[in-house]
Amino acid sequence: MKRKTNIKWIVEIVLISLTMSVVFSFLSSEVLDGAGYIVAFVLLLAFVALGVVFDIIGVAVTSAEETPFHAMASHKERGAREALKLLRHAERVSSICNDVVGDISGIISGATAAAIAAKLSADFSLNSIVMSLLVTGVVSGLTIGGKAVGKSIAINRDTGIVFLVGKIMALLPKRKKK
Repeated sequence: MKRKTNIKWIVEIVLISLTMSVVFSFLSSEVLDGAGYIVAFVLLLAFVALGVVFDIIGVAVTSAEETPFHAMASHKERGAREALKLLRHAERVSSICNDVVGDISGIISGATAAAIAAKLSADFSLNSIVMSLLVTGVVSGLTIGGKAVGKSIAINRDTGIVFLVGKIMALLPKRKKK
């Protein structure tokens, strides 16, 4: 049975991606402009960590089962209903977490790494190609290694991760349906 392509969802995801890319790029360039190396590396690590954390959430949502959350929801545990909602929309949640946030974080961390490498090369008269290779190698290693470890954590602790995200969502203001 073929599934119908949801044009509305595609448009939404494109707009979300565009907005997040612009915001992340703007924040990155504003922070990097005139920032020292410590601030630049902290920003870079924050983008890498953001990608890893959202990858963990995306994997956990696709691997978790609904059953424990039904029991929690029946006991009125805060976050259980939100967790069920995440699981019922696992395809979209995974797409946003893994593809949108994960990919944008990867792109922005790459651009940030390139800016740091260029600054290091200029400030210390270092070979720009070697500096670029070193910085991008470290960023790639941290990203790929972090996501590899994160996937294992996400699969082994999927219920706890989804419940934690559900609890966080329960703290956020509720969106009114139109």
